[in-house]
Amino acid sequence: MAFSAKSKKSGIEYFLHARTAANGKTKLYYFAKKVKDGAVDALPEGYEISENALTGLPMLKKKLG
Repeated sequence: MAFSAKSKKSGIEYFLHARTAANGKTKLYYFAKKVKDGAVDALPEGYEISENALTGLPMLKKKLG
């Protein structure tokens, strides 16, 4: 089951996905409305979810500290 987050603004559920960047080293995380290839089952360690106040889209941010 893919990790999901529900937007507080719109109520839409988004699913977390990951892919490797073109440089082959960096892992990119993004949210999508539907589960696709690359869906992630858990929130990555050291990250937290925030929400864009204007659009209501969820985002991952590194935890401070």
